[in-house]
Amino acid sequence: MANPGSARLPDDTGGERGDGGEVILRMEGIVKRFAGATALDRVDFTLRRGEVHALVGENGAGKSTLIKIMTGAYHRDDGQMWLEGQPADFATPADAQAAGVIAVHQEIHLLSHRTVAENVFAGREPRRWGLVDWGRMNAETAELLQRLGLGIDPTATLGGLSTAQQQMVAIARGVSLGAKVLVLDEPTSSLAEREVAILYDLIRQLQAQGTAIVYISHRFDELYAVCDRVTVLRDGKLVGTHRLTDLERLDLVCLMLGKPREELRQGTTAFAAYTPEAESTAPLLRADGLRRGQKLRGVSLEVRKGEILGLAGLLGSGRTETARAIFGADPPDEGAIQFDGRRLDPRTPDDAIRAGIAFVSEDRKGEGIIPELSVRENLTLAALPALTHLGIVDRARQREIVDKFMRRLGIKATSADQKIRELSGGNQQKVLLARWLCLNPRLLILDEPTRGVDVGA
Repeated sequence: MANPGSARLPDDTGGERGDGGEVILRMEGIVKRFAGATALDRVDFTLRRGEVHALVGENGAGKSTLIKIMTGAYHRDDGQMWLEGQPADFATPADAQAAGVIAVHQEIHLLSHRTVAENVFAGREPRRWGLVDWGRMNAETAELLQRLGLGIDPTATLGGLSTAQQQMVAIARGVSLGAKVLVLDEPTSSLAEREVAILYDLIRQLQAQGTAIVYISHRFDELYAVCDRVTVLRDGKLVGTHRLTDLERLDLVCLMLGKPREELRQGTTAFAAYTPEAESTAPLLRADGLRRGQKLRGVSLEVRKGEILGLAGLLGSGRTETARAIFGADPPDEGAIQFDGRRLDPRTPDDAIRAGIAFVSEDRKGEGIIPELSVRENLTLAALPALTHLGIVDRARQREIVDKFMRRLGIKATSADQKIRELSGGNQQKVLLARWLCLNPRLLILDEPTRGVDVGA
């Protein structure tokens, strides 16, 4: 692949599944600009009935913008779109839903205190004599769930289900709305391995029924497991559309990053050759017998300086709870923590931060970003005490820190003053990581740090 920026394998020729299928959705020459910056530059996208089509690219490549135009959340500045051969111009997501173009996002937007059936039929409950027909709603939901092979009780409260089951309910709602095109945005980001297999089965069943699926994920194993074709975006431009069976994984990375194979191989070889050694045999952190309710039952661990310790387990196994206990977000009921040879009793995150401990939460939106603040304000939030004197922030030092970490982590934003909510999820995650790195912590705790982050990052 001499020129990965322009390399094109045989495109628009279908895949093993959906080969030669009818085109259900076509987008041509799509342009979208924000405050003078071009987010999409004449992008084409074609989707066939019954295919699973991957949409990939680095954070900020334009994937989310294209999907939001497709589903009515954004209006295009130029270009055309057709659905089943007819011009499509959705003014709102509701218009797109009514036409059968439905998105299921990685953050599940359902009502946790309502039943499964209520969520499936929210806003369009069947009625009899002016009242909700609960019997019919539950029966139709049960029939839908059975048809999709989902053993879920339609009368169960959604909040009592696992994350995977809630994801399935969100997809079932899309099917009940008559989805012709279903957009799945990072659908496995909160699922355990066994739950991913359930999702794959559901995707294949929907595919067999003729539903076209746009699949967005940074996880290559998923793309090669369920997708027929892949469209690659880079810097708001179309790189190409290819059958996945024609692409080796390294070639796909080359297309996404615009780098030749040799450069990527050099980077992976250098990483493989890097063998860090712990600076000391004495642990920096020692936790003994941590307990908290039913979540933690006597967890003990040690971390040494210069060491990377992996904490593995299924969802609900206590990984996150252990991290939060050490950081003081959810202090343990029992147990002891020593940090650098001294007893540490973190009752709040401030206690841990003062000791030199930093924590990047798995819940980026709930516990990470402050949507209405800028990239600059979010990035330096933890460093504000050190940047402030007599109530005045040292703006020059703040700009220096922000510029350094935006370059270092490759954070894509129009400027440091752009609202962080306008960034892609991966770039938001980079800002959160920079927030803690700028403190130069002695211990950095990362909970699902690569969720939503592209392969290049």
